[in-house]
Amino acid sequence: MKEDLFGAAAAERLKSQAPLAARLRPRSLDEVVGQKHLVAKNSPLRILIEGDRLSSVIFWGPPGTGKTTLAEVVALTTNRHFERLSAVSAGVKDVREVIERSSERLGQFARGTIVFIDEIHRFSTSQQDALLPSVESGVITLIGATTENPYFELNAPLRSRSTLFRLEPLVVSDVKELLQRGVVAESVTADDDALEALAQRSGGDARQALTALEVACALAQENKKHVTIAQVDAALGVSALRYGRDDHYDVVSAFIKSIRGSNPQAGLFWLARMLESGDDARFIARRLVILASEDIGMADPNALVVAVAAASALEHVGLPEAQLNLAQAVVYLATAPKSNRVALAIWAAREDIQRGVNSEVPAHLRDGHYEGAKEFGHGVGYVYPHDDPSGWVDQQYLPDPSPGSPERKGDYYEPTNHGTEQAIAERMNSVKPK
Repeated sequence: MKEDLFGAAAAERLKSQAPLAARLRPRSLDEVVGQKHLVAKNSPLRILIEGDRLSSVIFWGPPGTGKTTLAEVVALTTNRHFERLSAVSAGVKDVREVIERSSERLGQFARGTIVFIDEIHRFSTSQQDALLPSVESGVITLIGATTENPYFELNAPLRSRSTLFRLEPLVVSDVKELLQRGVVAESVTADDDALEALAQRSGGDARQALTALEVACALAQENKKHVTIAQVDAALGVSALRYGRDDHYDVVSAFIKSIRGSNPQAGLFWLARMLESGDDARFIARRLVILASEDIGMADPNALVVAVAAASALEHVGLPEAQLNLAQAVVYLATAPKSNRVALAIWAAREDIQRGVNSEVPAHLRDGHYEGAKEFGHGVGYVYPHDDPSGWVDQQYLPDPSPGSPERKGDYYEPTNHGTEQAIAERMNSVKPK
């Protein structure tokens, strides 16, 4: 009896000392802030949770968007047994023990089990495989939470047996609502502009916002428990910008597409986002070098020169100074005329080679400098273009079609009328084979 009393007292004390985000965790769907597409009245997920008919699901979204919160709500509302595992610390042995207990519980008491696995993307392939038979047979209902794209991080069989629910970053008004609850829970007051700044700068991460508020409240103890913008600025100074691997791919995609779309303002914005998040500047430089040929090409040949120069400058001076070189390259590439014809040309040529188009070198183009070459006809009939007053002669440079082999699809490089390519097109037409 004493142990129960002490245990209850310890649990109550730990609860009171828990981080603010944990203390404010909702206990029902009506208390959940944000994610209206999932928890609004008559939404599919809400119907499944309230009816205790939830099948295996994966909650996928950035940190602080409510993945664990939804799992906790399920734990409080379900009639099924609820087990928790952390992919950070659990191994295959732990998974098998949970499955064994679940199987016994189902056989003896006809009671199902929901297994919640936080950070499920950290599970190895073998750990995920250990879940498959039980998920498929219904011995357990899986709830997985991940910040990473499940299409990259989860085994296809496990993913196909689960319903994916995407959680989005909270909007500013939702974060402000949570912060108001936090102010009450911490028994402090706060200026509106302080909470507004905190909500806007949290990146839609509720946990980060509440953690920063908790720090600001601690700093406000000397200010009669009143939170001002000064305390918020100080608290946010130790908060990192959210930037997981999924964010990395999305931001890089936005970066490339903005430059390709000739928008220097957006290109600079996404460059700043990557630099502030600590992304590898060499990776950024490599992407610019690729883009210079893939999306600009001969429309502005200097684009490649600029991109390579920025990459070289980065190696010479490093950050933070090289941010100027990268920014200059971004502006140049974004405002340059665009053409992907060089990229299309090499892709088409390689596709022809892969299809088996004849790639034998015509005899007159073969090396004729070695002894005995002329006996094989190598180099015979080749005309040296510089000997012609025009600097060009009409002769064959591509292989002859071979009987039974696929034919070439046509010309590979077809310039546009954008930028320098317009002059290139005119020059190519002037030396076009007859």
